Amino acid sequence: MEILLTNDDGIHALGLKALFTALAGAGHKVHVVAPMTEQSAVGHSLTIFSPIKVKKIRENNFKGLGLSGTPVDCVKWAMHFHLQKKPDLIVSGINNGANVGIDILYSGTVSAATEGALAGVPSLAVSIDEFRPMDLSHQARWVEAFIQRFDWARLPYQNVLNLNFPACEMHEARGIKLCPQTNVIYRDFYQLREDPRGNPYYWLGGEIPMHLVDPQADRALLSENYITMTPLQFELTNHEVMDGLQEALTSVNMQP
Repeated sequence: MEILLTNDDGIHALGLKALFTALAGAGHKVHVVAPMTEQSAVGHSLTIFSPIKVKKIRENNFKGLGLSGTPVDCVKWAMHFHLQKKPDLIVSGINNGANVGIDILYSGTVSAATEGALAGVPSLAVSIDEFRPMDLSHQARWVEAFIQRFDWARLPYQNVLNLNFPACEMHEARGIKLCPQTNVIYRDFYQLREDPRGNPYYWLGGEIPMHLVDPQADRALLSENYITMTPLQFELTNHEVMDGLQEALTSVNMQP
């Protein structure tokens, strides 16, 4: 397959290089276009008020292009300028930190895959429930094996597969679960701190109240060492509310 590989942790990230090694080693033609710096939690943002610069990166057997932009910039630029044709597949990851529940909206990893899906390219977002992994080669080989075995023509148009690995060794994983994303959101808080000059600053933190999480949703299953996969779609219209609004609007006199 011809694969566009990106992420939001930056072109030097461990997970990106692990996927490149596994995919290229299996014979796929892999085009790496990733941010030069970490772009976690930038969501679906684009660079429109500054130029995008590109740098060639080559380290041992790894090569790719680093962009001075967001993950979505990487996908857009690759597909509309760099590549001669659309790739067969877009893979984003392996991200440090799970992307489950509301994280999906914040995630640059998922948004890069979403951008590909919106352009009609089958897309896969990959993350691990750990922020400082030391070796992701086994997870990367699992991803490559799945890519080989799955019939990507079966994935509906403008859909993304969201894959998360648990924070354990692959031989300790309890298997894979297809599951919905949790609908429980973070309990956010800000820590007030002080810089060396006595000026205040604020640091965002948050936690998901686990006692509210559906045990069959991604967050709960991942915590129990299951690999989770959730198919995502991005048609956001609430048709039920639309019907109710239509009834209300028909009774409103729209004359000034």
